[in-house]
Amino acid sequence: MQQPDHFDPVVADPAFVSASADHDAKQKREFNKLQKRLRREVGNAILDYNMIDEGDRVMVCLSGGKDSYTMLEILRNLQRNAPVNFSLVAVNLDQKQPGFPEHVLPRYLDAQGVEYHILERDTYSVVKEKTPEGKTTCALCSRLRRGSLYGFAEEIGATKIALGHHREDILETLFLNMFFGGSLKAMPPKLLSDDGKNIVIRPLAYCKEADIAEFSRLMAFPIIPCNLCGSQPNMQRQNVKAMLAEWDRKYPGRLESMFKAVTNVSPSQLADRALFDFQRLEERQAELMAGRIQAFNV
Repeated sequence: MQQPDHFDPVVADPAFVSASADHDAKQKREFNKLQKRLRREVGNAILDYNMIDEGDRVMVCLSGGKDSYTMLEILRNLQRNAPVNFSLVAVNLDQKQPGFPEHVLPRYLDAQGVEYHILERDTYSVVKEKTPEGKTTCALCSRLRRGSLYGFAEEIGATKIALGHHREDILETLFLNMFFGGSLKAMPPKLLSDDGKNIVIRPLAYCKEADIAEFSRLMAFPIIPCNLCGSQPNMQRQNVKAMLAEWDRKYPGRLESMFKAVTNVSPSQLADRALFDFQRLEERQAELMAGRIQAFNV
């Protein structure tokens, strides 16, 4: 019998083939578990905060990063079996950053069959012009981006605006506001804009960043890095992110506990006079004591 030109005894080894098949099956099982976990967490967040109603047109803000790709994919998965009918439209804001690969998102979205719009606004030039040397660009960039997207949502008839912030984003914002803003606030899973015209939702609010990163890697999303702000060395958010990562490594479960605290607030145990009437505590005490005395006499 004529031998093949190339013979690889390792590949032909049945034990190797079996081990490779087992490895592939294990990877598939792990991927399915990860996808189900993300779907469950997104579904729970949507239900807990009534994020999506019957007939909603949800504008999915797609930046080209791991978070927004994952959000779009999970929402598309949930859409197929959701108890309510809703539509999705992806929107990317092209901020005219130098070197931005304009072809990546349209090619991906066309291949997926997703309705989308590319909104072109030269916010990059405005940010670079207005931001002093050495200062971070995030605050101004975020305001300009938010204003552009909010206005466009009205134009296309979107009833909800979906942003890809996850659990760690919410906790980072909590600590940033405490450390540098003197306020106890984070990112709510659902928000009414200041002008009352838009409702913003964060379907990934319950999701861990590590799970999103792994899902994004396995899905091989065509990631577009943010060259405007991602490499700024003086960003306090990066410092807080590192702090949380260190806590998570040293004290497993701490981030879960902190996030639970964000959803379990006791205004009477804080010191905000606008949220709790401390001045009427004596009156409340008198009412309670009077009630006890009457009950005792009866």
